[in-house]
Amino acid sequence: MRRAAVSIPSNIAEGHGRLTTKEYRRFLGIARGSLKELETQMLIALELDYLSGAAIDSWNRTADEVSRMLTTLIATLGDRAT
Repeated sequence: MRRAAVSIPSNIAEGHGRLTTKEYRRFLGIARGSLKELETQMLIALELDYLSGAAIDSWNRTADEVSRMLTTLIATLGDRAT
């Protein structure tokens, strides 16, 4: 779970450092995939009673906000290849 969580901002940063918008968008997509991976792991942790429903609810609000920000940023960048 830590690796997936750390992967989100790491991929955003790496993509931002790339030379083209197309590469940046690709890394933002990878970051979004890592967020989905973490969401899945959180649900599994809930099913296995490692986390409480309250903890998941709080985390879901944050994950939804991050997901919206990533989606908006990707859409803002459009299909520009430069």
